[in-house]
Amino acid sequence: MRVQLVTMPWHPIDLPSLQVGLLHQLLRQVRPDDEVREFHGSLRWAEFLLERSGGRLRPGDYEAIGSDSIFHGLGDWVFSGVLYEDDDWGVARLQDYARSRELCGDTIDTVTEMRVHAAEYVRRCASDVLAHDPDVVGFTSTFMQNVPSLALARELKRHRPELTIVFGGSNCDGVMGHALHRNHPYVDHVVRGEGEYAFPALLAHLDAGTPPADVPGLCWWDDRGDRGDRGGHEGDSPDGSVDGQRVSRANTESHRTVAPADIPSPDYDQWQAEIEASPVIEYVYPKLVVEGARGCWWGEKHHCTFCGLNGTAMAFRAKPGERLWSEIDRLVRRHRILDVVTVDNIIDMAYFKDFLPRAADSGWDLRMHYEVKSNLNREQIAQLSAAGAVLLQPGIESLSSRVLDLMDKGVSGARNIRTLREFDNHAITCTWNYLYGFPGETTEDYARVLDQLPALVHLQPPGGAHRIQLERFSPHFTDPGLGFGKRRPAAMYQHVYELPEDELTDLVYLFDTEDAGIGGATEAALLRAVAQWRAGHGDSTLVMETAGEDEGTLLVHDQRQGWPQRTYWFTGWQAAALRHLEDGRTAPALHRRLTGEEHDVSLEELGEWLTEAVGLGLLFRDGDGRTHVALPTRSVPVRVDREAVAG
Repeated sequence: MRVQLVTMPWHPIDLPSLQVGLLHQLLRQVRPDDEVREFHGSLRWAEFLLERSGGRLRPGDYEAIGSDSIFHGLGDWVFSGVLYEDDDWGVARLQDYARSRELCGDTIDTVTEMRVHAAEYVRRCASDVLAHDPDVVGFTSTFMQNVPSLALARELKRHRPELTIVFGGSNCDGVMGHALHRNHPYVDHVVRGEGEYAFPALLAHLDAGTPPADVPGLCWWDDRGDRGDRGGHEGDSPDGSVDGQRVSRANTESHRTVAPADIPSPDYDQWQAEIEASPVIEYVYPKLVVEGARGCWWGEKHHCTFCGLNGTAMAFRAKPGERLWSEIDRLVRRHRILDVVTVDNIIDMAYFKDFLPRAADSGWDLRMHYEVKSNLNREQIAQLSAAGAVLLQPGIESLSSRVLDLMDKGVSGARNIRTLREFDNHAITCTWNYLYGFPGETTEDYARVLDQLPALVHLQPPGGAHRIQLERFSPHFTDPGLGFGKRRPAAMYQHVYELPEDELTDLVYLFDTEDAGIGGATEAALLRAVAQWRAGHGDSTLVMETAGEDEGTLLVHDQRQGWPQRTYWFTGWQAAALRHLEDGRTAPALHRRLTGEEHDVSLEELGEWLTEAVGLGLLFRDGDGRTHVALPTRSVPVRVDREAVAG
């Protein structure tokens, strides 16, 4: 059998498709006689735009649309006119949407220019795919890959009706997969959930010419079913909707997840050959993609209320650390690429014992990306740094402990501050967003944090402040009692799909609902404070160090934007207090520490000093606790002017 695996825009062009790489290697193992080819449509689209626009539409424009417009559906809209065979389809709808959301005019101009080239690109893709005479074309679809993939699938079927089209990926999970299938009759099969077991089983049925009724979760067209059987939108029912003389079946999904031992190491050979021969290589730095674990061990017990990731496969499973390192070592040696992106939603804590030490001892100058929880201690963060982690996504989300409780994050605002501080101390880039709009949050939850945000300008700022959106599979979605009782498909889908609302309700991932939590002046103050943080961060430092050989004296150099530039001297119990506040403590707990070390200070005197230090922006107050916000002590010689002394 000849199988073509396809990934369409808007997959990041600097990354290989993990899904394609995994399935390619899997088929090589379980179906060695099959001929498997890959079609990297995302890379082809970036090349096509560069060529057709005479260099105006560059890979940077591709990446901006692919990463920044997910919540506006602009990437899907670029291809919607091709899907619906109407150049004007959705144009007026997008213009109305852009005005209502005050979207950047330059962004709309960019996607409008891209759309002009979409039809010719899809025709060229179809020609290139069909040139290899495939029997099966498998698409992987996540986020804004649906419409480009559907447009190509339709074009392929137009030229080769007997071709078998299969869809899979995150956009096909649960009821979404059945809705995609029954509304697009040129899609023969949809694999819902993980594909390592289902896809080979489907291919075996295609070989045998038998109906795939026993493949868990699979959607397929039944030519023999009861023509009156229209089971509606019951995605896990064998019943389905009718297209002409065919019935869309949706096999019951299995609760069985793919074991780590059955997840192959990806094959990226074809991807590397293509990107190295592409003109796009001049604009990007290729990276490798690896997978150590699936699911979320935190989410199994405390599913963050706003998070819809993992879909129907929350169960946490991880490869042994030795195996993960072996895969990374093999890929790095084979491809000569040191940048490694892990797609795990959360790091397996066992990796601190087996995987990370191997990475640190390898001698490779790795640059790894990882998602972690924000409650890592300083030793764990140091270990990540030593192993080559340069970009971490810790899921900080907020600095208000009560709002974090509403999210079920299991961490405090002060702990998040400590994490930001330790990342800076180990030269680790932190990527995070400040989220708000949670049912039950109040202005009071933000007041104290907003007062203190200017003091944090030297720490890595969030990418922005964003009101949460309702995501399918999140607790907010599955339990309307949590505060979002009214919901409808997000407005952006009106310029993406020509489908009735009841079908969109099953097909899409994002939903609009009534605003919850803060608004008005408090929301405006948060947006303004985060913007100021981002603007001032590059020119701000707050560093604490010992005064030369004098271990008993601490100096704090304040070079933060918006604060008087000065150096503070702390000696005696004050220096000891600052050291203890690296981990955060309440005033009574700190007082017990100090008196236990025979420092002569009263609780009242300590309280007055803590209040002053908070006012100077040297401490972050979270409830009754305080945490210092300066970068940790460094024993280096310094020369300072004693122009300012606190305490």
